[in-house]
Amino acid sequence: MKTNLLARAPLAAALLLSFDVVAQDHAQHQTQSTPTENAQHQTQPVPMDHSQHHMPPPPVDHAAMDHAMPRAPDEPVTPIPVPTDADRAAAQPPPQDHPVHDNGIFTFVQFNRLEAFDADEGRGLEWEGQAWIGTDRNRLWLRSEGERVEHRTDNADLEVLYGRAIARWWDVVAGVRHDFQPGASQDFAAIGVMGTAPYKFELEATAYVGQGGQTAARVEAEYELLLSNRLILQPLVELNAYGRNDARRGIGSGVSSAEAGLRLRYEVTRQFAPYVGVVREWSFGRTADFRREEEEAVNDTRIVAGVRVWF
Repeated sequence: MKTNLLARAPLAAALLLSFDVVAQDHAQHQTQSTPTENAQHQTQPVPMDHSQHHMPPPPVDHAAMDHAMPRAPDEPVTPIPVPTDADRAAAQPPPQDHPVHDNGIFTFVQFNRLEAFDADEGRGLEWEGQAWIGTDRNRLWLRSEGERVEHRTDNADLEVLYGRAIARWWDVVAGVRHDFQPGASQDFAAIGVMGTAPYKFELEATAYVGQGGQTAARVEAEYELLLSNRLILQPLVELNAYGRNDARRGIGSGVSSAEAGLRLRYEVTRQFAPYVGVVREWSFGRTADFRREEEEAVNDTRIVAGVRVWF
């Protein structure tokens, strides 16, 4: 037993000497390290070095690439030049520009009926037209209608009226009317309304006071039914009434006459439209008696053909 311990003594001494050398090297390494490094070694793990694999991109030189600095929100894209006298002159409208609609002077002429017919009394010609000049609110109106049969004027009149817009689609008119036929000429003072009623009925209603106290009234209504963009069916109704009998002109008191027509027109253009139609005319009361005395037809139906134009 003693022999084994003696044999192992040199080995133990060698091991102790090795541990002493390692301890000295470790103490020397700690004395050479900085405090920061020692703290890093104590608190953080050693990071892996990836710098060789993921290098940060180099800074971009925008000046070398001719990139301007971003503009402020209130700055224009391009600098605004200072206006010159030539620029101000170019911005002025031309001297003959379109006038303001509310103050401009406009004109309108229309022949709603310009037609020939074949009746019991013979062939004839009938017209009904109107024209105006003025602004949107104030206008001078001309209205006329009449009839010629076998080169003889049966009736004709002309109205000169001042019109004033009182609503979006309505004008009030006032002026004078001159009757050329029948009988001797006669003048009336006129007042009435004209415009578009609900459902697009065109309506004219005028009252008259004539020489010698004669009074009269005329009401006309028409409607346009669009069968297509160019084919239009137009019904029309007209009533005439007088306050008292006038034998010289063949006019009786009350509702003296009525006319109803149905015309089909084709608009070649909006301003020019030929048409064909049928018209029925009635006489009532004392007016019918005057026509019988003159051997004229009391009621009459006729085929008409004509043209409707406006410009």
